[in-house]
Amino acid sequence: MTRQELLALVALGLFGAACGSDPGFEGAKAPRLEAKRNADGTIDDRSMCDWKGREDREASETAGPGAIQPNVRRVFQIVGTGEDRHRALVCREIDTNFDGVKDVVRRYNEKGESLHEEADSNYDGRIDTWITFATGRLAEVRIDSDRDGNPDEWKYYSGGKLSRIKRDTNRDGKPDVWEIYRMGRLERMGVDLDGDERVDRWDHDNELRRRVEDAERKKEEEAAAEAAKKAAEDQAAADEANEAVDSGGSAEPPKE
Repeated sequence: MTRQELLALVALGLFGAACGSDPGFEGAKAPRLEAKRNADGTIDDRSMCDWKGREDREASETAGPGAIQPNVRRVFQIVGTGEDRHRALVCREIDTNFDGVKDVVRRYNEKGESLHEEADSNYDGRIDTWITFATGRLAEVRIDSDRDGNPDEWKYYSGGKLSRIKRDTNRDGKPDVWEIYRMGRLERMGVDLDGDERVDRWDHDNELRRRVEDAERKKEEEAAAEAAKKAAEDQAAADEANEAVDSGGSAEPPKE
């Protein structure tokens, strides 16, 4: 498999909410759900943040780019008392297509670091994207692309960078394609041909593998050269000491 063929298999970018502070707003292009009304006449926006009826929490709403009505809700935990009393963001939810229904929710820890995010990326009323953060950085993304409620694509990140992907391409609930990334590029792809959840064939990006091997070989050569240099210096010092002894001198420093 050529490098071009491998790169053509790389998945599309993450749903916008995964990395940015707020996802993009494309209300005019997205399908719309019909927001329901509560018994008291208010709109049920399917809030996913826990704040209603809680005295220890406050909510604020703002209008994001392109929105006429408020479509971003931030929920704050009231922490401390007296002069130490302050608000800490614990949840944020957004209606990204302006249909009156919240479709993205992100939760935070007491340090303000992102913990989890859930999103309805196709606006059908069901969560299809689950995002996990570690120490505030992107760690894992699970995606349900066939709308059955279960993920069929798993993306894993190391240091905030994509490191590997698992895919369930035949919709049997088990991964059958594995992609390994290095330096942000697809390095190799494994395929399970017989359904035993083991790789039967690996396809490599030969150009990337050659560059990685060249870099590793260069490091090994530099390490070997440094070791040889040190060994030569040690041998020269030993020879000098031996010559001093043979000529009647002493290898020990003179005593006072």
